[in-house]
Amino acid sequence: MKNENKSFVRPRVDVFENDAEYLFLADVPGAAKDAIDVRFEQGELLIEAHRAHETGQKPLAQETRYADYRRAFALPEGVDAEKIEAALANGVLTVHVPKSAATRARRIPIKTG
Repeated sequence: MKNENKSFVRPRVDVFENDAEYLFLADVPGAAKDAIDVRFEQGELLIEAHRAHETGQKPLAQETRYADYRRAFALPEGVDAEKIEAALANGVLTVHVPKSAATRARRIPIKTG
């Protein structure tokens, strides 16, 4: 997506972390799947979405605006970029960012003697 001189709205995003992954839940109401761009570059997860609307259509609430969305998140080293997945359902973009196996916590077994 091109972002030349555009203003963006920061969508609400819930971020979770467990031993296996980072999970992002971004509110992008009104954005179609083909109008969303999710990228991971140089340790940064970037989410951009364009919300199209019909002329004369008014927002339902003050919080709902017709605008482009943009959020960026710096992630620590150890992300398995090849396995990042994203899905869109009911205006919520879900992005799974797996941690690489080398950075996951693991329990060390103790042997007896």
